[in-house]
Amino acid sequence: MKNDNPLLQIFNTPYQTPPFRSIKESDYLPAFKAAIDQGKNEVQQIIAIKSSPDFYNTIEALEKAGKQLHIISDIFFNLNHAETNENIQNIAREVSPILTEYSNDIWLNEGLFTKVKIVYDNRSVENLTAEQNKLLEDTYKSFVRKGALLSGDAKKRYREITTKLSELSLTFGENVLAETNSYKLHITEENELKGLPEGVMDAAAELAKTENKEGWVFSLQFPSYFPFMKYAGNRELRKKMYLAYSKRCNNNNDKDNKEIVKQIVNLRVEKAKLLGYTSHADFVLEEHMALTPQKVNAFLEELLTASIDYAKNDVKEVEEFAKENGLNDQLQRWDYMYYSEKLKEQKFGLDDEATRPYFELDKVEKGVLGLATKLYGLNFKINTSIETYNDEVKVYEVFDEDGSFLSVFYMDMHPRASKQGGAWMTSFRDQYTEDGQEVRPHISIVCNFTRPTGKKPSLLTFNEVQTFLHEFGHALHGMLSKVTYQSLSGTNVYRDFVELPSQIMENWSTQKEWLKDVGVHYETGEMIPEEMIQQLIDSDNYQSGYAMVRQLSFGLNDMAWHSLNTPFDGDMIEFERKAMAPTELFPLVDGTCLSTAFSHIFDGGYSSGYYGYKWAEVLDADAFDAFLENGIFDKATASKFRTEILEKGGTQHPMELYKNFRGKEASIEPLLKRSGLIK
Repeated sequence: MKNDNPLLQIFNTPYQTPPFRSIKESDYLPAFKAAIDQGKNEVQQIIAIKSSPDFYNTIEALEKAGKQLHIISDIFFNLNHAETNENIQNIAREVSPILTEYSNDIWLNEGLFTKVKIVYDNRSVENLTAEQNKLLEDTYKSFVRKGALLSGDAKKRYREITTKLSELSLTFGENVLAETNSYKLHITEENELKGLPEGVMDAAAELAKTENKEGWVFSLQFPSYFPFMKYAGNRELRKKMYLAYSKRCNNNNDKDNKEIVKQIVNLRVEKAKLLGYTSHADFVLEEHMALTPQKVNAFLEELLTASIDYAKNDVKEVEEFAKENGLNDQLQRWDYMYYSEKLKEQKFGLDDEATRPYFELDKVEKGVLGLATKLYGLNFKINTSIETYNDEVKVYEVFDEDGSFLSVFYMDMHPRASKQGGAWMTSFRDQYTEDGQEVRPHISIVCNFTRPTGKKPSLLTFNEVQTFLHEFGHALHGMLSKVTYQSLSGTNVYRDFVELPSQIMENWSTQKEWLKDVGVHYETGEMIPEEMIQQLIDSDNYQSGYAMVRQLSFGLNDMAWHSLNTPFDGDMIEFERKAMAPTELFPLVDGTCLSTAFSHIFDGGYSSGYYGYKWAEVLDADAFDAFLENGIFDKATASKFRTEILEKGGTQHPMELYKNFRGKEASIEPLLKRSGLIK
């Protein structure tokens, strides 16, 4: 009988993009099971080969095994983040342990590891390219780091731990999404909206309409929550929203994540010990630029020492301003953003909402894509015949300067109940080379930007413009990849290096030439005024000490959880507060907890790696100095950044790549200088 499951066919679509309209939810589970069987057969064929193991019949063959499973997984799990529902989540819960078992069957297979080890031990005689050597080293290390040297009960326990961890992280993420979606602040009295800009009120009125309610509805989704905290004059309502957001998954209900965090942390400790490491952080950081927890903690401490006094002064300045403007109580966390924004207006004559009309999403999009044209010669062409998973998703074909095809590029820009919060880049297919032919990637960015309303198009805050640039930087890393092996392509690099291509793009947001290109009033067509541009540039370092310390607090929280070398059975809130105490700038608030909704480290790839945002900021500030020295649109500098970093993926150690681009290791000074933390 012919199998008509579209996920198991060669996609007869432009560039073999996913045929979303043909895929039914009922197709996923059978497709996963069939692809797993196929992957197992491909691995078994490698083991069964009688000839001596070599790079091609073992390492390269293993790299290619499970290709169909990879395709199906990318489609399904991207949808589970961006277009999920209860059925998709149920499938994810069912399939995750099966995928973990499949993965373990490969990494823990003694016969297969024996072959890999023979190739690894004889690597000096194989005459391999640098990229082949890197793939061989990575493959061997992956086997060792995933339990290949374990035996007996230890191997069995490793399987149990990895299966349980995959289930727990899924549940953690589902709980955060559910708690984010469940809270709504419904307001029916207009006088309670004092201070809120018209656009924010319009969006809240639209949300109320979709829920068949009178008045205005505010949610915990970023485009609703953030402006509410920044502009709402009603202090009690700000407090309500703050508590709802900061207590997510810490409400002692069926979506509570406290026990899940404990289980994840303790299983990670046990797994690290099984593999011969002191802690989960020691295990993870072996494959990061930082290498050790000691080096990460020293790095965080160095930045904290440089910024804590500035942060205290930032908070003191807002506190004094709040008192002068009628706050008769101690400044609380739900007050900070509100008074900080008002002080910013007073100091710089700048109101974020006043800049919003100049950043219409469509125009910003043209400016962001145009930046890639200026720097790298890329051209973007809309293709409406490529299928998408939601009608809101826009698709571009991306071409190089010489007209050759580079990538498919999806953009999904607005919040939905079916979508996780935040912003991220992902791929439906990574770049690689097969039989001498380049297979080009399918790259996607997913954001949660302010929606258009009946009265206005989608208008971005300056912060959202920077987020767009950030995720687009990740996208360029995926699109411009030029390697042989899929596991080394694009963003498959060390976690503390992956943020360099994204964060360097944010630097253009404070460059006059670029802002003039992007900032056009959506109604009048007037270019963003010179005075406003200068205000944006002048205010870029506003409260930068506070912003630095806030980020460091997340890194310290992450490192505290993952530096544990014995099981945790204490009070979670107390543990978190002790970890973050050196960065504390406000009175503590009962019931709030970062860890229970800290998806980056409990449902993402950033455990023991959150510091990487700051680590990469050191790199990006240093790297952007090259553009400042040579010109911010300098083709030669951009070309070098492309060929030495963006195209190389994980084919070399990141420090080698960075030094090839910059000619030296990065210094911390450009970051401190850019942040206004040294004169």
